[in-house]
Amino acid sequence: MRGTTVPPGTKSLPPAPGAVPMHRLEVPMPNVMPFAIGTFDTIGPMSRASFPHRHTFYEIVHVTAGTGAHVVDLARWELRPPHLCVIAPGQVHHWQDVSGLDGSVLLFTEHFLVDHPDDRDLLRDLSERPWLTLDAHADAQTTRLIADLDEEYRRGADGFASVLRALLHVLVVRAARLGGRPAGPDPEEPAPARANAVAEEFTRLIAGADPDLWSVHACARRIGVTSGYLADAVKTATGRTPGQLIREARTHEAKRLLARTDLTVRQIARSIGIADPAYFSRFFRRETGVSPGDFRRGADIHHDHRIESIAPAGPPA
Repeated sequence: MRGTTVPPGTKSLPPAPGAVPMHRLEVPMPNVMPFAIGTFDTIGPMSRASFPHRHTFYEIVHVTAGTGAHVVDLARWELRPPHLCVIAPGQVHHWQDVSGLDGSVLLFTEHFLVDHPDDRDLLRDLSERPWLTLDAHADAQTTRLIADLDEEYRRGADGFASVLRALLHVLVVRAARLGGRPAGPDPEEPAPARANAVAEEFTRLIAGADPDLWSVHACARRIGVTSGYLADAVKTATGRTPGQLIREARTHEAKRLLARTDLTVRQIARSIGIADPAYFSRFFRRETGVSPGDFRRGADIHHDHRIESIAPAGPPA
């Protein structure tokens, strides 16, 4: 995602009326390492933001105390610390009715993962199940790792950037193990390396909520392959077509905007790259089974972490 970092104090670009604000990572100077770590207090008030917003960077949160809830996309997660949470670029989140919130916050862009590019896949997977409750052993391991990260960051000794990347890699891999997912591809079902790389880049592009990239042709051009090769690579690596994954990305972004903003259906249609609101309504109903209006009226964040639609409250939008 372009323009992921800004100098300290840079004002966020104003969102369209009713849209979700997008925040970029503040770094002291251009070319400075795009990474920060601290407590909720030292990172600043945005780390506890109570309004829906999204980032151009990853955020890992280790919650050690507090009550209330954390809302990520369309799910509401109760605070029963200790927790580990991963928020990916483009996801919408906010803290709700929190009190006594304490813990550590790590912020970094994709550029910081240069030594371990496969961590992008693990982080994306973690962001889809973002609220991990830690047992005593996992919490102690996480606490030690974050303390080491914080010490390296504060001291800034020779080679500290590479040490930070190595420690972050360990944190990400261990977090991925908590959900039972192996930290890496299945060795019994290897896909060709080039196909895997292309599919990974395609998945990263469509996850960025950029409507200009929600087409097979645009993604193929950005990656530097033909549309046909992209389709074959994605099918080989994922078992699904690029078109299916793009439709899912568009639908998920539309759900976010319907549930978390006051944008009109016409504005949301434009936000996901559909010029005709009538076509958007048909598209949304086909993908979800309800109209955009019914989804907005019936959307309710439940404690069982699912977004559910209740019976239609009126005529379709």
